[in-house]
Amino acid sequence: MAMRRYLQGRSIASRLFLAAAFWSASILIVAGVGLSALNASSTEDSFDDTLEVYAKALVANVAVSAEEGRAGPPPVIAPQFELAFSGWYWEITRLDAAKPEIRTSKSLFGSQLARLPAGAANSENFARGYVTGPGDKPLRVIERVIDAGEEGRYLMQVAANADVMRGQVVQFEYALSATFLALAAVLIGSTALAVRFGLRPLRQLRDGLIAIRRGEAEHIEGEYPEDLAPLAAELNLLLDANREVVRRARTQVGNLAHALKTPLSVIVNEAEAGSPTLSEKVREQAQVMSRQVTFYLDRARAAARATTIGAATDLTPVVEGLLRTFEKVYRDRDLEFESQLAPGLKFRGEPQDLTDLVGNLLDNSGKWARARVVLTAERAASPDPSGRSFLAVHIDDDGPGLGPDARAAALERGRRLDESRPGSGLGLSIVVDLAANYGGALELGDSPLGGLRATLRLPGF
Repeated sequence: MAMRRYLQGRSIASRLFLAAAFWSASILIVAGVGLSALNASSTEDSFDDTLEVYAKALVANVAVSAEEGRAGPPPVIAPQFELAFSGWYWEITRLDAAKPEIRTSKSLFGSQLARLPAGAANSENFARGYVTGPGDKPLRVIERVIDAGEEGRYLMQVAANADVMRGQVVQFEYALSATFLALAAVLIGSTALAVRFGLRPLRQLRDGLIAIRRGEAEHIEGEYPEDLAPLAAELNLLLDANREVVRRARTQVGNLAHALKTPLSVIVNEAEAGSPTLSEKVREQAQVMSRQVTFYLDRARAAARATTIGAATDLTPVVEGLLRTFEKVYRDRDLEFESQLAPGLKFRGEPQDLTDLVGNLLDNSGKWARARVVLTAERAASPDPSGRSFLAVHIDDDGPGLGPDARAAALERGRRLDESRPGSGLGLSIVVDLAANYGGALELGDSPLGGLRATLRLPGF
C-alpha cells in the first residue's frame, strides 16, 4: 500500500523501473536467504558425516578391544586428534563401571567433553548438537551409546570446532552476496534499458503530438508496435475529424450567408421601390430564410453528433421501428417492407442520425417501389487504410430504377427527377452529407429486384 502511494503520480517509466527493481530485489533476497539456509544445512550435514566416519571407527575399535579383552586407548584414527587443542576431539566413557572410565584423544590434553542436553537431534543412532569445549570454543558434537553386553556400555563422543564449519558458511555467504549484488546491478541496468527501449514508442507518440500542437505537423508520423498502432491511427482520425468539423462549420456558415443574400436583396429592392406588396414579400422571404436557417442548423447539429466519441447504436431495433412506420405510411399502396440483418450489427453513431439516414432512403424507395422494399445489412471492409470496421446497408426496391447518368443528378441538393412524386429533393443529399460526416458514403446502383439499390456505408462493428 505504501509503495502504491509512493508510485502514484510518477511517470510510467519510473513506475515500471521501480516496480521491476523492487520485485527483482525481493526475489534475489528470498533466493539468497533460501540458498544460504540450504548451504548451511548442507555444510552441517557434511560436517556431521565426517564426524560419523570417525565415530564409527571408534565404535569398531571399541568392539574389537572388548572382544580381545584389551585395555588402553584405541589406536590413532586421524592425526588431528593427536595435536593438543587442535579442535578435533573424541572421548569414550564406560557407563556401567562403579566409577566411569574415561579415555580421550590426546588433543583434549586432560580436558573432557560436555554431554549433549536431553532431547538433542538424533539421526542414525547418533545424537547431534553443539557444546562448549576447551578454550570456550563452540564444538559440533555427535555421540552414541554402545552396549557391548558383558563387556560393558560405552558413550562415544566425537567433536570438532564449529568455527570451521561456520567459517565455510560465512565464506559461502560472502561469495553469494557478491554474486547476487553483481546480478542485482546487471538486472537493474537491464531493466532500465528495457524500460527505456520499451517506452520509446510512447515518447515518439508524445513528440508527434507536441509537433502537431506546435503546428509543425498535421498527423502523427512513423511506425508503431501493434499495440500502439491503433492508438496512433485513432488519434490521426480524431485530428482529421476535428479539422473536418472546422471545415464543415466554415462551409455551412458560408452557405448560409450565401443563401440569405438573395432573400435580403429581394426585401431591400422591394423596400427601395416602395412596392405596395412589401409586407407580403417580406413574409415570403422570411419564410425562405427560416427554412434555410433550419436546414443549415440541422446539418450543423448532425455534423456535431457525428464527431461524438463512443456512441454506438444497435441496428436491429432502429430498422424494425422504421419498417413498421413506413408500412403504415404506404398502407394505401399495399407495399411490403422486409429486412434481412446480420446479427449483432451496431452503428458507430447516434440513434437519431441512423434514423435519418435509413429513414430517408426507405422513404425514397417507398415512393418509387411497386410492391416490395428490402433492406439488408452486413459487415463490410474498411474503405480506407485505418482498418476501422464498417457496415453496408442495402435498400432495394422493385421500381423503375435510375440510369447511370440520373444517379449522380439524384444526389444533388434540391434536384427532383420527377415532379409528380411528393418531396423537396433534399432527402438523398441530406443522406450524402450526414454519411460523409461519419466518414461513410452513399452509392446508387442496380437492384436485384429490378429497381434501384441504395448502398449506405457507415462505420460500425
